[in-house]
Amino acid sequence: MFTKLKQTFIGRPLKSLTEGEGGLLGKMQALAMLSSDALSSIAYGPEQVVLVLASLSPLAIWWSLPIGLFVLLLLASLTVSYRQIIHAYPQGGGAYMVTRENLSPELGLIAGGSLLVDYMLTVAVSVSSGADAITAALPALHPYNLHISIFLVCLLMLLNLRGLKESASSLMIPVYLFIISTVFLLLYGIFQLVTGSLSYQATSPIGHAVPSLSIVLILRAFTSGSASLTGVEAISNAVPFFKAPKEKNAAQTLTIMSLILGFLFAGITFLNYWMGIMPQHGETILSQMAQGILGNSFLGHLGYYTFQFSTALILAVAANTGFSAFPMLAYNMAKNKYMPHLFMEKGDRLGYSNGILTLAFGAMILLLIFNGNTERLIPLYTIGVFVPFALSQTGMIRHWKKEKGANFLKPALANILGAIICYAIVLILLFFRLSDIWPFFPIILVLTLLFLAIHSHYQKVAQQLRLYEGIEKRTYDGNLVLVLVGNVTRVSVGAINYAQSIGDEVLAMHISTKETAEKDQEILQEFADYFPTITLKNIKTSYRDIITPTVKYVKRISEEAQKKNYTVTVLVPQFIPNKPWQNILHNQMSLKLKYALRWHQDVVVASYSYHLKE
Repeated sequence: MFTKLKQTFIGRPLKSLTEGEGGLLGKMQALAMLSSDALSSIAYGPEQVVLVLASLSPLAIWWSLPIGLFVLLLLASLTVSYRQIIHAYPQGGGAYMVTRENLSPELGLIAGGSLLVDYMLTVAVSVSSGADAITAALPALHPYNLHISIFLVCLLMLLNLRGLKESASSLMIPVYLFIISTVFLLLYGIFQLVTGSLSYQATSPIGHAVPSLSIVLILRAFTSGSASLTGVEAISNAVPFFKAPKEKNAAQTLTIMSLILGFLFAGITFLNYWMGIMPQHGETILSQMAQGILGNSFLGHLGYYTFQFSTALILAVAANTGFSAFPMLAYNMAKNKYMPHLFMEKGDRLGYSNGILTLAFGAMILLLIFNGNTERLIPLYTIGVFVPFALSQTGMIRHWKKEKGANFLKPALANILGAIICYAIVLILLFFRLSDIWPFFPIILVLTLLFLAIHSHYQKVAQQLRLYEGIEKRTYDGNLVLVLVGNVTRVSVGAINYAQSIGDEVLAMHISTKETAEKDQEILQEFADYFPTITLKNIKTSYRDIITPTVKYVKRISEEAQKKNYTVTVLVPQFIPNKPWQNILHNQMSLKLKYALRWHQDVVVASYSYHLKE
């Protein structure tokens, strides 16, 4: 039943051989799948700049233009840097791999942990923003904002569990609808500006003095606008998902995404200034701009609602960037033995299912903690991406210094500029938004310690399992098989028969309690009738606990067997119900006993299974 239900939602398993043919992404699909986070951020990034400036005075709005230029400069720097990362580290991993290889494993863990948390925040912020857009259009749904967000996470999780290509194909429509509608809006606005039908209504001319304007406010506005660049790194983390030639296709996709993002950010920032749009409660700046450009005609209203619909859609599906990049990053960290190896396993549909499920679960936890509040999530979201941005830029500077020696400056120029800006943003956030971002630091500390503990465990396991010259080869004189007997049934009879076939000596044991004393006597007699040559040890206990006396007796038997140079095999009989659901009707004592005995050294724990037919 479970298998059929799983295949209904996720699809039938794919052969590994088809992965290279149909499981990977072309540039059009990759752009839809990996750029939705970055492109969707222009729905709130430019607005954040205006909100900060307008909090002082409408006269300060013109400062959004130079601030926007610095954001575009940072975008150009990051694009060049991540193109370099794609070619230098085609196995994926992005900032994590760059930092680990060029700075230190510990700093790599900080970068990796930051991105893992940030991808969870990407999902949470995107779906909560999408839910906000939906409930703004349909106010009756506002009480269910959190429910809508969690539903969107589950929907995206299922899409990604079905497979990369199917997920990308499903996302192409909303992503390209948003790109086309926004580009059309901006081009139409520029056309109106050139022809004179879009009048100049700026709140102040460029260069106008703004009383009480401080560098602190400008820096805050810049960091807020830099939120538009979140998601730029995702393509570098997912290079293995591309069709061959992987590096070339990934680099070209990154360039295309950055050009689109840069045009949209610049166009929105400039037209917002030209039109003199101020923040209004209940309506975004982008919505006001669309209404002002498209007008009040029937076609204008149609275009406006199409644009708003596409914005809501891309905000909802922007979360898919996290679903693409998180599993690949988790894979690389697991490969380096900093995360559990289960993150390296591919699911039925050739995706890293455990990474997808972990991301969805983490995002839903964040939504529940913050009650789906987008504004409370965004500061954490920003610090989570700019810490690895800064570390990766520093790592690439070190990379070029190792590669080029004294001539490293020219190829590292973009990285140096990017590092300066990224560290500045991190410092600004620390000084002016600490009350909003402080949870990020204990989370990263705990994650880093966890990664180190996992790595230490894998190292110790490898050391203990490694073969070395002169390792002891021991020969035993025999095998003592101890059969655990609860009742005398076909199961126990079959177990005794099997024990006699593998053991040089066979013993049986039974635990007797006060509550079952009368029945236990019947069991002892029945066993003696069936197996007169097998010794059955009856252990009485004053408690209802069967496991503790069993473990104690096994320990005693093991010590006696070692004196005779015997191995000990504990055989646990069990029956297997005909239907899986029937397992819940039984106490599963055999599983409990096996779990308790597995920690006992020098004892082999084995099962004898009897399969029921009805």
